[in-house]
Amino acid sequence: MPKMKGEITLKNGVLSILGVAGAFVSKLFGGWDAALTTLIIFMAIDYLSGIVVAGVFKKSGKSETGALESRAGLKGLCKKGMILLVVLVAVRLDMMTGTSFLKDAVIVALVANEALSIMENAGLMGVKWPPVISNAIDVLKKKGESG
Repeated sequence: MPKMKGEITLKNGVLSILGVAGAFVSKLFGGWDAALTTLIIFMAIDYLSGIVVAGVFKKSGKSETGALESRAGLKGLCKKGMILLVVLVAVRLDMMTGTSFLKDAVIVALVANEALSIMENAGLMGVKWPPVISNAIDVLKKKGESG
């Protein structure tokens, strides 16, 4: 069945709005680079693994019963939002000083923190981490602290 002209126009309009919004967000964060992509991916993995720990394994430390709880999930989302605001503050400070030092240091420290949280969630599920990953996270933590 052929698409109607109104459907195509609506689709193009929605995609245009999403493109403009994406470009605005990218500009706001000083460009979309590998570090920011890594942070977003780690944040998503941490959040989803936390949902699995609570929903499937019932071992979450974020609720009294260890089970999935909407309030704990909302708090997690608020925390992730605040993480992005901290990155935004670092980007704006870098723009004022003409560097990219703060953004990079903040993102490295936050990625290390998210990685530790992912490891904790995996541990609650019974997953063992190879020592090389633990060592890499230690290096990231030190790099973020010395930043």
